[in-house]
Amino acid sequence: MEYLHTMVRVSDLDASLDFYCQKLGLVEISRKDSEKGRFTLVFLAAPGDEDRARENKAPLVELTYNWDPEEYTGGRNFGHLAYRVENIYDICQRLMDKGVIINRPPRDGYMAFVRSPDNISIELLQKGEPLAPMEPWASMENFGSW
Repeated sequence: MEYLHTMVRVSDLDASLDFYCQKLGLVEISRKDSEKGRFTLVFLAAPGDEDRARENKAPLVELTYNWDPEEYTGGRNFGHLAYRVENIYDICQRLMDKGVIINRPPRDGYMAFVRSPDNISIELLQKGEPLAPMEPWASMENFGSW
């Protein structure tokens, strides 16, 4: 068995691509529009995994956009996507600078949570050992649910 991808339904493809690509830093690998099925699929990979993802050797995130409006509720029941990052403080600051709310700040230098425009939880985990606690993160409160 081999893990291939995680599918997330999105209600606004442009807002979701802005979040996943421009803010979180994922890379679009491929896109498929289905006139008959009335949907668009966009496959994303983590930076550095692009070539492996094109060869189906790295996991992908599949954004599914249904052209006919639907209301998606309860994004939290999905669980979360998780990404290992080089520096948790740097990515959280970059996300905050781009207007993303840090729902669970990396107070421990190891773990943080943010949410996509469709309320999908994204877990960010520090690569290797946790970084030393530092401000403003160490005293930052949680915001909303994560």
